[in-house]
Amino acid sequence: MEQTIESKLSAMKVVPVIAIKDADQAKPLAKVLVENGLPCAEITFRTEAAAESIRLMREAYPEMLIGAGTVLTTEQVDQAIDAGADFIVSPGLNPTTVAYCQQKNVAVIPGVNNPSLVEQAMSLGLKTLKFFPAEPSGGIGMLKALSAVYPVEFMPTGGVSPANVADYLALEKVIACGGTWMVPNNLIDQGDWQAIGQLVSEINQ
Repeated sequence: MEQTIESKLSAMKVVPVIAIKDADQAKPLAKVLVENGLPCAEITFRTEAAAESIRLMREAYPEMLIGAGTVLTTEQVDQAIDAGADFIVSPGLNPTTVAYCQQKNVAVIPGVNNPSLVEQAMSLGLKTLKFFPAEPSGGIGMLKALSAVYPVEFMPTGGVSPANVADYLALEKVIACGGTWMVPNNLIDQGDWQAIGQLVSEINQ
């Protein structure tokens, strides 16, 4: 039986959310993640290098779990799928983007942060949602309240850090957390793969 995106995310627990400015950084970054026990990445479409970075990571590490993040348009959905992304993540809930992903048969995890958006997502047939921005939206308290009334699972992102990630992951309805602390932009820009490897390896300790 093929694993679902949800079960794969649940096995990872933490998803590195990465903005890559230069596609040449993609392969060495993927190598560091894979070798340090976190073969997963959400590459955000906040940079021009996103689609090419996903393509290079997919070529180098076919088994890696790769998401496309900050996807705002159907054009970006196409670019992400063509590049080899396993799933799509968006900061908010755009019914047009969701319907397009469903039509293209690619998993989509849109962002929500209140009861009305959760209900709208459920009406679109979604069961796994990004809770974003997690900390500014009420953090653990808000997530507990939403989890108590809705039969959906969450991937909190936004303000998740080493200080609170264990608290988020302790919640029954949280399958994984998105975070940037193990892939800081300054270390990526410097190509300091050893330092990034250290931060990634600490997650599983």
